[in-house]
Amino acid sequence: MAIWTVCVSLSVAQPAALADIVERHAAPLLDEHDVPGLAVAVTVGGEAYFFNYGVASLEGGEPVTENTIFEIGSVSKIFTSMLGTYAEATGALSLTDHPGRYVPELSGRPLDEATLLNLATYTAGGLPLQFPATVGTNADAPNFYADFETTAEPGQQRRYSNPSIGLFGFATARALDDTFSNLVQQALFGPLGLDDSFIAVPAEAMDRYAWGHDRDNNAIRVNPGVLDAEAYGVKSTSADMIRLVEAHIRPDTLDGVLRQTVEATQIGYFRVGTMVQGIGWEQYPFPLPLDDLLAGNSQTMAMEPNAASELVPPQMASGPTLFNKTGSTGGFGAYVAFVPAEEIGVVILANKNYPIPARVTAAHGILTEIAETRAAW
Repeated sequence: MAIWTVCVSLSVAQPAALADIVERHAAPLLDEHDVPGLAVAVTVGGEAYFFNYGVASLEGGEPVTENTIFEIGSVSKIFTSMLGTYAEATGALSLTDHPGRYVPELSGRPLDEATLLNLATYTAGGLPLQFPATVGTNADAPNFYADFETTAEPGQQRRYSNPSIGLFGFATARALDDTFSNLVQQALFGPLGLDDSFIAVPAEAMDRYAWGHDRDNNAIRVNPGVLDAEAYGVKSTSADMIRLVEAHIRPDTLDGVLRQTVEATQIGYFRVGTMVQGIGWEQYPFPLPLDDLLAGNSQTMAMEPNAASELVPPQMASGPTLFNKTGSTGGFGAYVAFVPAEEIGVVILANKNYPIPARVTAAHGILTEIAETRAAW
C-alpha cells in the first residue's frame, strides 16, 4: 500500500476536541483504503469546520481544500428529490400524480400504476439498480419505462434504483417545463448559495475539479450516462455540501418555497428494516448502534429488493433523527449525514470509491463523539 503525504488544513478557532475527533476517525481512511485525497466538513451549532487531507490528483499533487470539486455520485439524488418537492411547493405537480401525466409514453402501462412518490422512494415496483445496456441515451428512456414489467405492487418493496429516481427527475423537469440542469441551478444551487455545485463543471472551475482514482490509481472521471444528471451527476465541494447540510438542519432560516422544499425531504414514507425512507434522505433514530447504520447502507439494501412498510400517514421524525445518503462514481466516494436535533452534520468527500462501510463508520464515530462530548468543549 502506498503512503500519502497528508496535508491538513483547519479552519480558524477550531475546537481542539473536534480536531481530535475528526483526526482519529477520518484521517486513517487515506492509508487504510489508499485514498489520495479527502475533504471533511463538520457543522456544529451553525459553525462549519474544514479538515482537508492529501491531494486532488496524484499526478498534479495539488492539496485538497474545501473548495476542491468532487463527484458526489448518488448524493446527487438529494438535489433531484428537492427539485421534486420544489415543484410540488410551487404547484407544478403533486407527489400523488402518476408519471404518465408528464411522460405520455407511460400512460396505461404497468409502471404508471406507481406515483411520483413511489419513484422518489424506490417503491415503484422493482425498477433495477441500473439501466440495461440496450438503453443508450435519454431519448431511449421513455420506451424502457413503457415496456418495463413491474415485479411488485407499488409501495410493497424498496429496490434502490437509478432509473427510479431518474424518472422522478425526468417527470419533474417536464412538469416545470425546462431542462433538469437548468432547473437545479435556478431553483436550488443559486438560492441555496451553492456557487461551486454543478452538473457540468465550467471551464473556469476545471482547475479545482479533482481527479478520481480507480483501484489501480489511474485517473478517471465520470462518463455520461442515461439520466445521469438526475441520478449521480452533481459535482460539488465540501464547503457547498456542508452549507446544504446546514440548510437541512435549520430549514426555518430559509424563505417560503425553499423552506417547504427542504422540509418535505425530511418526511418519512416507508420503513425498511431499521431505516425510514424519505424523499432522498434515509432516516434513523439517533443515537444508534453502528451496526444499524451499516445495515441500512449495506450491499443488501443497495442491490436487492427489501420489504417496505408504508407509514400512514407519512411522518416527520418524532425524536432526534440521523439523516444520511451515500454516493459513488468510479473514482469518487461521498457520504453525508446530519442530526438536526443536535445541530451537527458531517460531509466526507474522497477521490476514490472506497468501501461504504468505512465511510459510514467514520461519520458515525464523528457524530456520536460530538454529541457525547461537545458540552465539555
